[in-house]
Amino acid sequence: MQQHSIDAIKAHPRYQELICTRKCFAWNLTVLMLVIYYGFILIIAFAPKLLATPLSAGAVTTVGMPIGVAIIVSAFVLTGIYVARANSKFDALTKAIREDLQ
Repeated sequence: MQQHSIDAIKAHPRYQELICTRKCFAWNLTVLMLVIYYGFILIIAFAPKLLATPLSAGAVTTVGMPIGVAIIVSAFVLTGIYVARANSKFDALTKAIREDLQ
């Protein structure tokens, strides 16, 4: 790619919008996942009996197990949310930038 093409892309207002939108969205999802994960770790550290509570009287499974599974599922869900946004809005912006510069 020629340097003038790179400069034209970087100067394009929609490119700036794409970069800002994508970065902000990714950081928001990252912070959300970190809060979920480290919140779980903090509960383990400071209130382990909360997670050790059985789901029902006489049950072997504790509250911590479904919460742990929910944390794993949340990672997949957040990834799916990012992919859905990337395939719709981010790809549309990329296509618009390409069309404008041709």
